[in-house]
Amino acid sequence: MNPIKVCGNFTGELGDLRLDSRAVQPGDVFIAVKGSQQDGHHFITSAIGNRAGAILAEHLPEVPTSVLGIEIASTGNSLGRLAQTYYDNPADKLILNAVTGTNGKTTVTSLLYQVFALLNYRPGLLGTNAICYGNKTYASRLTTPDATELARIMSRMVKVETDSVFMEVSSHALEQGRNDGISFKTAVFTNLSHDHLDYHFSMDAYAAAKKKLFDGLSEDSIAIINADDEYAETMVADCKAEIWRLSFTDGSSQILSNTSEGLVIDIDGTVIQSSLIGRFNAYNLGLAYLAACALGVSKNNAAAALSEVKGAEGRMERVSVSNPKVPEVFVDYAHTPDALKNVLETLQEVAKTNQKVHVVFGCGGDRDKTKRPAMAKIAHQFADFVLVTSDNPRTENPEAIIDDIFEGFPSLDKVHRISDREEAISYSIKNADSDTIILIAGKGHETYQEINGVRHDMDDRLIARKALAEFSSNAEEVV
Repeated sequence: MNPIKVCGNFTGELGDLRLDSRAVQPGDVFIAVKGSQQDGHHFITSAIGNRAGAILAEHLPEVPTSVLGIEIASTGNSLGRLAQTYYDNPADKLILNAVTGTNGKTTVTSLLYQVFALLNYRPGLLGTNAICYGNKTYASRLTTPDATELARIMSRMVKVETDSVFMEVSSHALEQGRNDGISFKTAVFTNLSHDHLDYHFSMDAYAAAKKKLFDGLSEDSIAIINADDEYAETMVADCKAEIWRLSFTDGSSQILSNTSEGLVIDIDGTVIQSSLIGRFNAYNLGLAYLAACALGVSKNNAAAALSEVKGAEGRMERVSVSNPKVPEVFVDYAHTPDALKNVLETLQEVAKTNQKVHVVFGCGGDRDKTKRPAMAKIAHQFADFVLVTSDNPRTENPEAIIDDIFEGFPSLDKVHRISDREEAISYSIKNADSDTIILIAGKGHETYQEINGVRHDMDDRLIARKALAEFSSNAEEVV
């Protein structure tokens, strides 16, 4: 960082780096960054009002003499490396492992975190569901935190002697350089399918963003890819790292069993049993196994640990009550066409004779609109009944989002709409029977619904469990 201008003098101890002026505490350093929706330079006055000790900006206004002002050419391009340097380079003191792809990131990182905890390491987790280190769990608001938050969390991980960290790396993070200044020991590619085209505009641009992770790997790293995905070789075309490939189509690995009881897979002669179900989870398990081996875990220990751990919260999560004579209900985060197809195909495969598969889903507001009709087409193809509802509408009209979804249905013979999500979930269970499997898709682990910038309490699993209890009670009364 070569300052263009330096002014003022802060005499106290500087605190944390902040990108949000509202989060500034006395003494913190506020960095003004031009984002895709907001320009941090507009909030410098607010940061000073919150008693920031220093301001770092591309265009520095007049600041009080008691505040340190630093002007540089580009705050955005410098952010990752600056943040790591400011927090004493914590990334260099951790064994960092990245997982990227459209689907499966959360499951793969969660499996690895659980495996390494089971094997008495001190693992850390950075992902969509949660941030974990030092045997504590913290809320996560982004798949990959911003560069300053990332460095701050890593600094805390170092203090509690975390060793191996497993983190989801989103295409947004890669495009915005949130991981700049960070070296990864392993990088896993799960798959690439239709998502985030509101941001990247094309699949080629989306793939190019993901590819940055593998382009940046060193010769000492290991890249682990789902070789059966059409974008796999694109990811590693210019990769300097050693490349490990997982394939269930070339004979090197096999899915030995895939039932409602779980999976049995063979990875190059090592057998892994798991309670996870579905072909897509076979890939998640296989990639997690290879990553564990790449980090020095023996094949037998990796397989044994994976046989014990659970999947990620809100990913093909079964909602159960004590009465077995109720519909089977699964909650899943599937919010892309490919993810919805994977989950519905799996449920159709494991369904018993005469068992029907119903789906409740919606699409998020202020996000890629082109996937809405695509998801409708898939739901209609793979489900016996479809109920469209609201997801996180954000600033959009929920009914308008549902209208967009309805454009994709080839017919409406088995389609219904209820925009109120709680009502839709309750309706789906109330109007099913014990020979029905219900998939509630889109929000998974989330415990809120975002409407016009406000997050309201809502947990699909709690709503479903309540409806199942009522179903069970009513069934007993009839008997």
